[in-house]
Amino acid sequence: QMHLEESGGGLVQPGGSLRLSCAASAFTLDYYAIGWFRQAPGKEREGVACISGSPGRSEYAEFVKGRFTISRNNAKRMVYLQMNSLKPEDTAVYYCAAAQACGFEYTYWGQGTQVTVSS
Repeated sequence: QMHLEESGGGLVQPGGSLRLSCAASAFTLDYYAIGWFRQAPGKEREGVACISGSPGRSEYAEFVKGRFTISRNNAKRMVYLQMNSLKPEDTAVYYCAAAQACGFEYTYWGQGTQVTVSS
């Protein structure tokens, strides 16, 4: 069983930055891929980025490429999503989730953290 907890959300102006954190309880986090997802009001949940277990290959949705960076620190059992050049359309609840590999079924989910991009 794994517990995930997101943090770092908030209100930011367009063009600003935020770093989301995902804290995992699993003793061997490096066995899991961690994905970031988001869901805006009235819209379906969509994948944002994913990072595999060791060696930590990452992949991104087209709409965040060049702006968001996913990273992980297995020793600290943490995964991060650095979000730069934020746009109002990035406003959503952001979730982290764990799977055996990117693109596989995500078995464990956090509760989410709200990101609001507004002037």
